Amino acid sequence: MTDFSTLISPDRGQAARTLTLVPQAEFAQWLSVQPPRVRAAVEAARFEGKADSFAILPGEAPEAWSVAVGVEAENRLWSLAAAAAKLPEGSYRLADGVPGDCALGWLLAQHRFDRYREKPEIPGPRVLLTSEPAKIDEMVRLAEATALVRDLVDTGAGDLGPAELADAAKAVADRHGARFAVTQGDALLDGYPMIHAVGRAATKARGPRLIEVEWGDPAHPRIALVGKGVCFDSGGLDIKPGSGMLLMKKDMGGAAHAIALAGLIMATRLPVHLHLLIPAVENAISADAFRPGDILKSRKGLHVEIGNTDAEGRLILADALTRACEQEPTLLLDFATLTGAARVALGPDLPALFANDDGLAHDLIQAGEQVEDPLWRLPLWQPYNEMLKSDIADLNNAPSGGFAGTITAALFLERFVAPDIAWAHFDTFAWRPTAKPGRPKGGEALGLRAAWALLQGRFPR
Repeated sequence: MTDFSTLISPDRGQAARTLTLVPQAEFAQWLSVQPPRVRAAVEAARFEGKADSFAILPGEAPEAWSVAVGVEAENRLWSLAAAAAKLPEGSYRLADGVPGDCALGWLLAQHRFDRYREKPEIPGPRVLLTSEPAKIDEMVRLAEATALVRDLVDTGAGDLGPAELADAAKAVADRHGARFAVTQGDALLDGYPMIHAVGRAATKARGPRLIEVEWGDPAHPRIALVGKGVCFDSGGLDIKPGSGMLLMKKDMGGAAHAIALAGLIMATRLPVHLHLLIPAVENAISADAFRPGDILKSRKGLHVEIGNTDAEGRLILADALTRACEQEPTLLLDFATLTGAARVALGPDLPALFANDDGLAHDLIQAGEQVEDPLWRLPLWQPYNEMLKSDIADLNNAPSGGFAGTITAALFLERFVAPDIAWAHFDTFAWRPTAKPGRPKGGEALGLRAAWALLQGRFPR
């Protein structure tokens, strides 16, 4: 992974180029007070202060150049990302020396996923100097967590199955001295039958497992994080078309978010007792695959009729959520690339948020606004539980009719959450279909920073 700590440094007066932020609305006024050489350079570069643009400005001596960076009216998270990706190697500082959260965009703009490049392109580092040295560790940790999500999601499913996902969780656990455990294969039959059923069609090496990490002082408030770890989703016997399978390496994106968030909690030593749970499977096709019409008994004891084998994520999450609730956490968060219906409703940028606690939902949305990681709440509309009814079992995993698919999926999960536990569910895309500065096409952390901001507010050090 990119060594982000080399890309940001305390400002001790060392030599550096100056970055001047120029809001587009103030461009004309800014330009009017510039010397002729600068006005000529700006005109040649066709720089007008638009966001994600910049211009090299000549100084009085050839080596004394600086940079004007176009931004929106406010200094936003990604304001420096386009410049960070394209400026020459060297050191830079903002004119006022205070990058704030823009430092995160600066760092992530220089991250590259090059695992599959024979000759990776490694540009020289652009180092940002800051007069806020106390924020450096925070920005580096956030960049590392975001990069971890991106890298895990971008890795091909042939190289990231349930075993490798367990390795990724173990690496984070080992780094912080956390307890790590895996229940896998037929050992799942007694305690986690739905995780076993979904993953049993895969080869033995890619068999199902429940990954658990525990960390922290048991005297502190207990929080649980659950992440959907479907490392590849063929759809099972209700097989997806080729176009629907193309991005299914990303169906473990929820697990990637939960692992990265757990890493942030441990690295910052938040005063909590952390329980991370990742049900990891491959939804494969074989003679042993679970079938439409099968009845599965869950860890909770509820029997689930399988209406569609492509609604498998909610099945494995149900067993993991049940396990998490048995430990009576103060707070339970789950992340999942759960439904296409969420993307139809909200598009790729907005995770659908569900919560059984209005205060929790409000705080998460507010936290997302503060850190530019927006969420959109959808309702746990109880009358739609009617759609989950089965003629022969306690509930069905895939209502017919096609209505309210995101809501019914969340309602299914709610059946496995203890009602007295504050719970929020993130139905996230974990993918960026088009590139933006600092945000390449591919795996993406969506909802991670919002959840982290909430946790920092609720459990301050």
